[in-house]
Amino acid sequence: MKHGKKYIESAKLVDRSKLYDPNEALELAVKAATAKFDETVEVHIRLGVDSRHADQQVRGAVVLPNGTGKSVRVAVFAKGADADAAAAAGAEIVGAEDLVARIQGEGFMDFDVAIAAPNMMGLVGRLGKVLGPRGLMPSPKAGTVTPDVAKAVEEAKAGKIEYRLDKTNIMHCPIGKTSFGAEKLEENFNTLLEAVIKAKPAATKGQYIRSCVVASTMGPGIRVNPTKVGQ
Repeated sequence: MKHGKKYIESAKLVDRSKLYDPNEALELAVKAATAKFDETVEVHIRLGVDSRHADQQVRGAVVLPNGTGKSVRVAVFAKGADADAAAAAGAEIVGAEDLVARIQGEGFMDFDVAIAAPNMMGLVGRLGKVLGPRGLMPSPKAGTVTPDVAKAVEEAKAGKIEYRLDKTNIMHCPIGKTSFGAEKLEENFNTLLEAVIKAKPAATKGQYIRSCVVASTMGPGIRVNPTKVGQ
């Protein structure tokens, strides 16, 4: 894979043989971001679990103290008082059968988070093949199937992110923008890692966090010392 001049220059700042403390790694990630736009900083965590087994799944959601820096469009599947509460909390899209029909018939997907009241899941379940592959299917584990839809909307707007393993036992999570600076990014990083550590399955054997890398959108990956994660 060929990289541009800016990436190559940024990569020179990073010692690939070194495991950095989280604060040092995030300072480097901010420094190495040279794009003309405000780059997103992501954390990539490899866990010592086997996600093929139900008792070793790691999935959940957490509200980052400094948000993600991203404007989030929220869709809520609800009726009656729940629909009114969701709209009052700031949801851009609220509906029931009409919203399902719009997604199925028109391919409408102009939202970043989908939330559902529990009594809507029989209806929303029809959208599994559409929303699932995009990571948008409401889920109790992620707190997006809830009787308190207003609170869920507020949390999504405040910077709630979902963490879950992919098929290679790695999770990829945004923790903010480079414009946040290293201190706020570290606060978000620590909040995420504390949640992931608390979610450690009882069936896990050996080292839980195998590796951790932070990187901005266009910047190089920076390895974080797993023994310093969550401290």
